[in-house]
Amino acid sequence: MSTSAPSAWSLPVLRQRWQPRLPGLLLAALLAAASLHLADLPWLQAHGLSALTVAIVAGIAVGNTLYPRLAPRSAAGIGFAKHWLLRAGIVLYGLRLTFQDIGHVGIAGVLMDVLVVASTFGLACWLGTRVFRMEREAAMLIGAGSAICGAAAVMAAEPVVRGRAAQVTVAVSTVVVFGTLAMFLYPALYALLQSHGWLAMDARQYGLFTGATVHEVAQVVAAGRAVGEAAADTAVITKMVRVMLLAPFLVVLSLWLARGSKATPEGSKARIVVPWFAFGFVAVAGMNSLQLLPAGLHAALVQLDTVLLAMAMAALGVTTHVSALRQAGLKPLLLALLLFAWLLFGGLAIQQGVLAMLH
Repeated sequence: MSTSAPSAWSLPVLRQRWQPRLPGLLLAALLAAASLHLADLPWLQAHGLSALTVAIVAGIAVGNTLYPRLAPRSAAGIGFAKHWLLRAGIVLYGLRLTFQDIGHVGIAGVLMDVLVVASTFGLACWLGTRVFRMEREAAMLIGAGSAICGAAAVMAAEPVVRGRAAQVTVAVSTVVVFGTLAMFLYPALYALLQSHGWLAMDARQYGLFTGATVHEVAQVVAAGRAVGEAAADTAVITKMVRVMLLAPFLVVLSLWLARGSKATPEGSKARIVVPWFAFGFVAVAGMNSLQLLPAGLHAALVQLDTVLLAMAMAALGVTTHVSALRQAGLKPLLLALLLFAWLLFGGLAIQQGVLAMLH
């Protein structure tokens, strides 16, 4: 008498599949919880350091001290967090956006965001590979983080670019360094321009400029609030529109990488990596635009998204060794510095050009 194969959803199969992942997932969850708690500290909030930033730092600390002894039991769960929890987090990130945000900033905000993203990423690829002779994957990850939305963009681009954990960590580190610098420099620059009358820029225009050029959402909020609530509101909406560009950016990047890749020995081109999670991101943003979810459920899902992304960042940090960061050298930092200068001065030129064209 033959017995049928156990169902994929049967308890023994589920236990066999998930039991090896539990220690690593628990480690990532503990680091994420600690990071979320620390991110609420006033000093970290004042400096625009989000839970994602704290999570990767905490992960690096554990990864270079305790993790080597934990790795045999934790590797499966840590790998799951880096891969699947990241993609789920990117999809749910769409709950922070609505298509109505586009109308709030107008054509000027959208056009600025598109030009800033395209020019910054293009410049990163050219400088990284031609001038600094860096690996293409590293240059692209730094470019994605600088051009779009910081750490979240770096993590979202990693499956398409296929960068190594150390390259991702270096890219995120550059976002932290220069995004933090921008929080202090942008308000000071605005005050300088206002006091000397060098450039006519009101609070709304400052918000457009800040949202289109500063790296992380938290950093945009801090730089905007330093000038005023009106500037902060415009800056955040402009930043959200810029975040919306993440999905089409990933699709175009995947097509471009597939087209430019070398043929396999059989003569066929490398396959296109379709970032399905990017389409999920757009779908969730569309659903959020229709306000289909109750407020309580929406808030809970946004919090869940933060937890998932923090776990993914912690897992990334855990698998990153300081020796790999040292081997990266000064080139990534110099590339990020030049991109920061472009975001500041090139972004200002783009803004003035767009405003002049539309008026």
